[in-house]
Amino acid sequence: MILPILAYGDPILKKKAVPIDRDHPGLEELINNMWETMYNAQGVGLAAPQVGHSIRLFIIDANPFAEDHPELKDFKKVFINAEIIAETGKEWLFNEGCLSFPELREDINRKPTIVMRYQDENFEPHEETFSGMAARIIQHEYDHIDGILMVDRISALKRRLIRKKLTNISKGVVNPGYLMKFPLKKR
Repeated sequence: MILPILAYGDPILKKKAVPIDRDHPGLEELINNMWETMYNAQGVGLAAPQVGHSIRLFIIDANPFAEDHPELKDFKKVFINAEIIAETGKEWLFNEGCLSFPELREDINRKPTIVMRYQDENFEPHEETFSGMAARIIQHEYDHIDGILMVDRISALKRRLIRKKLTNISKGVVNPGYLMKFPLKKR
């Protein structure tokens, strides 16, 4: 089932998500719905808070980047209770988008290498090092489970310059091409 993606301004997006265990109600269905929702929106990642669940869960399928980044071919993972334990290297800028911010892209600085602990969909523990574009995508989704938004990573001046765009996103004055829920949209 395709779920509505929460737009900028929804308070759930700013909450730090809580850890879950294997007995979390409806988890398998939620993960399946998140895959369907993400693919419908042509995204490469989706965090549970973006679909209204303040839990430490996100999914990534980076295959759309595989043409330019061959290492991302078949890079498809579920991350549960993820924790970044190290970030290293010289930060690099990249123009990022976000399904909760349709029609908006911003240059964001991120570290090129991360070490992460997480559990997969079977609650098997992993500790892995990710680098390059994989690390960037993971860091973007990880921010969502910590209540950090893309616009929190840009300067205050830049936020002021795009204030009208942000207000329009909250009001639903955008055309995302996928199902969304807008916090300020008049019914």
